[in-house]
Amino acid sequence: MFKITHRDKKTKARVGLLETPHGVIETPEFMPVGTQATVKTLSNEDLKYCGAQIILGNTYHLYLRPGMDIIKNAGGLRRFMSWDRPILTDSGGFQIFSLANLMKVREEGVEFNSHIDGSKHFLSPEDVVRLQHEMGSDIMMVLDECLRYPCPKDKAERSLALTNRWARRSKAEFGSRLKASLDSARDKQGSRQLLFGIVQGSTYPDLRKRSAEELTEIGFDGYAIGGLSVGEPKDLMREIMESSIGYLPGDKPRYTMGIGMPHDFFNAIEMGVDMFDCVVPTRNARNGAAYTNEGRIIIRNGKYSKDLSPLSESCDCVVCKNYSRSYIRHLFNTEEILGLRLTSLHNVYFYVNLLKRIREAIKNNTFVELKKEFMNKQF
Repeated sequence: MFKITHRDKKTKARVGLLETPHGVIETPEFMPVGTQATVKTLSNEDLKYCGAQIILGNTYHLYLRPGMDIIKNAGGLRRFMSWDRPILTDSGGFQIFSLANLMKVREEGVEFNSHIDGSKHFLSPEDVVRLQHEMGSDIMMVLDECLRYPCPKDKAERSLALTNRWARRSKAEFGSRLKASLDSARDKQGSRQLLFGIVQGSTYPDLRKRSAEELTEIGFDGYAIGGLSVGEPKDLMREIMESSIGYLPGDKPRYTMGIGMPHDFFNAIEMGVDMFDCVVPTRNARNGAAYTNEGRIIIRNGKYSKDLSPLSESCDCVVCKNYSRSYIRHLFNTEEILGLRLTSLHNVYFYVNLLKRIREAIKNNTFVELKKEFMNKQF
């Protein structure tokens, strides 16, 4: 399902092809986040214009609203939202632990009250795999427990043991109960749905090592590094990635969850990471932050009131070709929705095409030079 096509000669950066039922993804790749079956303010046509190969949805949110009956009635998530490219669905574990009310973790799974209406729900690891299968996700994630930083080691150790037991149950559900439909999908489409395990262990290298080794023993189609961007310092986040990646199979895709700043991509790819997702480009865009090769712009600032230049002189997106900083600032100050949309479109275009530039640099063995050039401009 995953083939490495190019390796950088100076680092561990690599380019790969990840086969899914609805398309082949060239990695490294950034996945725009469409939590509730939409990337906020953007249409599917916008995402394709940006070059997005895959988007991300969230099982927790979609399970609660619109609900599985509506999604299944439409023929699955892809038909429901009219997206014909691959979809990765997060298990919803992070959202359960961060958003749900009156949450209780048991060996069997997680009991929680909806943050929307207070209704009571229970999801087991098997339920989460089943829901994602019914949605028709190309890449499914196992249910895990994501802990906030800082976390005492004894608590992290207990949580890790539970998460890995859940991972084993998820793999069993994926491999046996759903085997008939997965085989059918493989025969019909040439590939099957994929299941990724999630490395946890908080900030403790020995726990990260144990998690990665146990997940590798279980055997997954890819491996995600969870528990990042949960309040830890940047230097510690880098250490956590290094503590995890070194124990994961080199022939499987590696996915860091929630990493979202452009310079973080370079550092992670240099270690051998292949996939990223984050709400940063769209969430920050809605607050007036635009990302460029030269750094971040806060478009609400008064210094842009008469600035007729584009958000970025080096960007060839439709926003930068047609709209000025002055105009976009005006849209934000008058609370016009178009301002949010234009900045979001620019940011997603910038993120997706930054990863495209990185892929080309790896192929040409100029990754180190591109990273140095980018970092010098950013900082």
